[in-house]
This record gives sequence, C-alpha cells and structure tokens, in this order.
Amino acid sequence: MSSQFLSQVTKSSKACRRALVGWLLFLCCCVLPGGIQAEVNPIRRVLVFYEVGAHYPAIALIDQGISGTLRNSPYQIELYREYLDTALFPDPATQREFREWYTRKYRDRKPDIIIAVGPSALEFMIAAHEAFFRDIPVVFCTSPEAVADRARLDANFTGVWDEIEPVETLKAALRLKPDTKHVFLVGGTSPYDRSVQASIRERLQSYESKLDFEYLTDLAMPQLLDRVRRLPDHSVVLHLSILRDAAGTQFIDITEAGPMVAQAANAPVFTFADTNLGHGEVGGYVIKWADEGKVAGATALRMLRGEKPHDIPIARTVNVYMFDWRVLRRWGIRESALPPGSILINRQPHFWELYKQYVLVGILIFLAQATAILGLLWQRARRKKTEAELRRSEQKFSKSFRQSPLAISIAGTNKDCYLEVNETFEELTGWKRDEVVGRSHSEIGIWVDQNRRSAFLKQLLAEGNARNLEIRIRRKDGQIRTTLGSAELIEVDGENCCLSVWADITERKQGEEALASVSHKLIEAQEKERTRIARELHDDINQRIALLAIELEQLQKSNSSLDGEGRRRMTDLRQRTTEIGIEVQAISHRLHSSKLEILGLVSACRSFCREVAERHKVTVDFAADGVPHAVPQDVSLCVFRILQESLNNAIKHSGAQHFEVSLRALSDEIQLTVHDCGAGFDVPTALSGQGLGLISMRERAGLVKGSISITSKPMAGTEITLHVPFAVNRESQAISGAA
Repeated sequence: MSSQFLSQVTKSSKACRRALVGWLLFLCCCVLPGGIQAEVNPIRRVLVFYEVGAHYPAIALIDQGISGTLRNSPYQIELYREYLDTALFPDPATQREFREWYTRKYRDRKPDIIIAVGPSALEFMIAAHEAFFRDIPVVFCTSPEAVADRARLDANFTGVWDEIEPVETLKAALRLKPDTKHVFLVGGTSPYDRSVQASIRERLQSYESKLDFEYLTDLAMPQLLDRVRRLPDHSVVLHLSILRDAAGTQFIDITEAGPMVAQAANAPVFTFADTNLGHGEVGGYVIKWADEGKVAGATALRMLRGEKPHDIPIARTVNVYMFDWRVLRRWGIRESALPPGSILINRQPHFWELYKQYVLVGILIFLAQATAILGLLWQRARRKKTEAELRRSEQKFSKSFRQSPLAISIAGTNKDCYLEVNETFEELTGWKRDEVVGRSHSEIGIWVDQNRRSAFLKQLLAEGNARNLEIRIRRKDGQIRTTLGSAELIEVDGENCCLSVWADITERKQGEEALASVSHKLIEAQEKERTRIARELHDDINQRIALLAIELEQLQKSNSSLDGEGRRRMTDLRQRTTEIGIEVQAISHRLHSSKLEILGLVSACRSFCREVAERHKVTVDFAADGVPHAVPQDVSLCVFRILQESLNNAIKHSGAQHFEVSLRALSDEIQLTVHDCGAGFDVPTALSGQGLGLISMRERAGLVKGSISITSKPMAGTEITLHVPFAVNRESQAISGAA
C-alpha cells in the first residue's frame, strides 16, 4: 500500500512540474514579444511619387536629400518610391492607368506621409487625395505655384514651391553680356516642359518690350541645334527644360539635352538649375535640388513628430548665383563682373592655389635654414664673446687670486693634495707654491692638529662648506700662527676640491688674550675684595653690632628706674641695632656666600632665590634637576654670580612679579636659565651701552669656557641662558681660589 501511495505521489508531482513549466512557457510567449516589440522603434510609412525616373540626376539629388533627412527620424521609416515617368509615358490614358494602379496598390497599406515630387505628382495628389488618400498629409516640392490652384489645396497639403527666377537669371545675363539684344528660350514638349515654359513666359513679359524674345520650344532636336548654331550677334540663350522634343524623342535634360544645346550654341547659355552646370552652361540664379529635397524631408519629419500640415507654412526655394568658371573663360566673361556672392564651380586654381602648400613648405624650410644659419652665426659670435669674457674673467680671477690679502688654497679632497695657492698663502706659511702644489697636507704638516683636519674634511664633504674656523698652523720655520677662515666644496675638472680662504689673526688673538688676562685679573681682584669685605663685615663689624645690641639689653635691665618713654626708646634702639646686624650679615653673605662652599651650588642658589623673593616681595620659582653636589668650585662660583646679577637686574628693570630660575645638568655641562615676563629690552642696544652687568656676565662665562645667550624683546619678557662645561682651567681656578 505504501509503495503504491508513493508512486502516485511521485506521478502527481511530475505532472505538477510539467504543468508549471508549460505555464511559464506560455507567459514567456505572451510577455517577451511585447517586451521586445517595445524596444523596436515604431514603423512609419512614407510614400514618394516622382515626376520622372530615378535615372534623372535632379531626382537622384532630391531623393538623397529626402532619405538623408528622414534617417534622423525617431521612427523606423519604410520608404516607398513610385515614378510616374511622364517623360517616357506622356499619354494621358497611360498616366491614368498608372494612377489607378497606385491607388489600388496602396489601398490596404495606407502611408503615413505622401511626398509629391514634380507638377504631375502634385496634380495626381490633388485629384486623388479626397477619394483615396483622405486625411493623409501631403508634402510637395519641385512644382511651381502656378501648377496648383491654391483653392484646391486643402489643409493636408504643405511643402515647398519651386521659385524659378528667370528675371534674376536674365539680369545676371545682361550684367555679364551688357550688349545683349536677342534672348532665345529653348524648351521641350513634355508636360513638365510646358509647365516650366508657361511660368517663365509669364515672368518675363515685362522684358519683351526691351529685348527681342524668341521661344524655340516646338522643334525636333536636330532643327533646334541647327537653329542655335546660327544665332545673331548680341544674343543669349535661356535653357528651360527638354524632356521630349517635337519629334517625341525622350531626353534626360541634364545629361543629354542641356549639353547638346550648350555645345551647339554660338551664344552663352544660361540655366535655372544647379544640376545643369558642368555641361557647357554659363550658370544663372539657380535652384539647388538637393536643398529642396532636404526641405521636403524636414517638413515630412515634422509631421511625423506630430505637427499638423496646416501649422507648417509653405516654403519657397532659396536660389543662389552659381556659374561655371570654365564656360566664363570660353565666352570671355570677367570674373569680377559676376553678381556679389556668386558661387564658382570648376574654377581652375591659380599657381598659388595649386602649389600653396609646397611654396609654404619651401619658404618654411628656407626660413628654418636661414634661422639655423643665423643661429649658428649668432652662437659663434656669442661663443667668441663668451670666450673673450671668460679670458678676461680668468685674468681678473687670477689677479684677484694671486694678489688677494687673504691666503687662498685649492686642494683635492680625494688625495688631500694642494692644486693651487696664492702669494698670501706663501707669506703666511713660508712655503713656496712649487713646494706645495702636488703635495698633501700630511707631507707638509701645516695643520698643527691633524685630527681636526680630518674632522674638517668630513664636515666639508657632508655639508658642502665650513664657516669661521679658528685653525692653528705651523709655518715652514716652525712658528705657530692662528688663522680664521672658511672653506667651500667646489668641482674642478670633475673632481671635488676644497677652496679655503684664511686670514692671519695671530696678533688679534694675542690682543684678545691680553685683554682677557686683564679682565680675568680684574675679576680676580674683585672676588678677593668681595671676600675681604665680607669677612670684615662678618668677623668685625657684625660682631661689634652684636655686642652693642647685648650691651643695650643689659643697660635696659640695669636701669629699672627708667620711665615708660625711656624704656620704649631703649627697646626700639636695641631692635634697630639688631636689624642692622642682620642686614650687615646678609650683605656679607651676598658678597661671599659660605653656603656655596659648604652646602653646594643647588642649595646656595635656592637660598639666594628665597632671600631675594622675601626681600623684594616677589615670587621666584626655583627648579634644579640632576646637578651633582661636587661641582667644580670655579663653575659653582661663575653660575652663582651670574644668577645674582641676572635675577637682581630682572627684579630691578622688568617690572614683573614672577620669575623662573632653572638649574639643570646636561651631559657635560650645567645650564642655568633665568626667565621673566616683564618689559624686556633691546639686546644690541643694551650691549652697546655703558652698563657693565651684561658684559661682566659674559666675561665670567668666558673664564670657565662657558657661553651665555640673551633673548629679549620689548614688552615680551627676557630669558638668560648660561651653558658652563665641567672642565676647569687654571685662570678660573685662580679666581675661585681667591674667592
């Protein structure tokens, strides 16, 4: 039972799947075609009736203009072309049969637009539109307005009228041939030929009284050609249209009839259509068939997009003056006599027009060569001038190099050999040029410290220059001289070289050392005197003041009979004596701080900052970092004195109430910083003044090989920074020993 049940379920499920697949296929068949159809542009049918066959050049141009314009339509255009061939089949009965056939042909396949090209096509539409093509818009072209009765054109007709301008063409002929007396008009016998003749005859009536007009329109082609060969002088020919002659022979007017007439005529032949040009006709005020086709196509396109025919006004062709240059030459007509704006075809280009590009290229090549030659000459002259200037420059440089008051040398950095030296170098070192050039520094031994020479070369190669170096050199006679100079890395013949400039400053250094010695002695004497005065104040004056205070106290106790006023004065006197002793002791400490020797630099500086803050009622923040207790005595004394001077100056001149003092130990030096946010000052002006505070601080720093920097601006505060190395020299030791 269970197996049967499962088999039934399986069959039913397969049936369901088959049904589902069928439904899906059905939906695809219903939906997909509609979706595909929606992507295809809608179809519009355009039916064109032509007067004659497609082998006529004018028809080909018109068709090209129509089809080219319709290609811009948003629709898929089905273009149907039908030809009435009135030139080949002029019989009215035959034409009637053609029209009946076309009405039956398109009875069940109505077009959306009909374009009628030619008078017969327009007449066909006027006659058949109401009965067979009701409400279908009609666009007409290449038909003169005289062919159609405006009253017979209903609201479904619009297009472009052919405006053949025989008057303008005749005016152009008279302009080019002002001696004209006879005008011959040649034409055919086809319906189209007759319609053109009627329109032109009507237009030229006003000129018949001025010129002799003769219409050659009822002749067979041989008689016509014979007639135009024997035209009288002072004649012109107006070619109308010949699709059929009087003998019934059919012609293509543009390529057959027109050229035969133009070649046979003994007078210039003028025409009304651009397609006739190029076969012997002079030209005229002509219709451009291709443009007329474009206008008709554009009108049809507007109606396909929804515009109504009665909303589109009927246009007229725009003619242009167009002439054949070769025919003008044949008849001796000057180009300057043409109407303004005329278009010339088949014009034989002049020499300039034919070979303009070659001439221009030749001129450009000539100019390029001339420019190149001039450039080479100019470059040669410039090179000669440059060489002359270079020689003069070399002479000046050589003279400046040789006679410079500074010692100048050029040495290669690769082998460290001298390449050139000047006369001052010879005087400074005692070595002659020939003894130096080609030899290295190590061979001559000019530098006293060769290690510093190596460091100097490394700096020069790394940075490209070295500035303001004090170098001790050894003369050839062994005398040691001190020089100050700079060096620049230059390139000579592709090799890196050192250009050095040195000045002998031995005498200046000796003077500076003598001045420094005097300064050192003055500071030493100052420290000795400060120490002596401090001891006198502490050991003598201060002790006497202390004894006086004690005696005053004992005197007050022994005289119990003193009244209240006497006791008060005695107490006040004893208190003032004690204060004087305290102040004298403070002065002694400022002159020579015993804390500096006993407690060390940090404690002495902290104590001084606290005393100054209490005495002047200001805030002094003191901070010390990493300063060892065992600081050399000369360094401690220098730092302490500069702290005293800078902090006292800041309190006296800055006007600030808060000061910062920092004492730090760096790798091999001690840094002291005193900072305030007060009025500040101009540092150069202060250093050039008569005050000795800043100068004495710098001299003290120099005693211990230290350096001091002052940063200050008016109203921007002041910061004094001192850097003192731990090393001790003999002079500074002497000063600290004296202290």
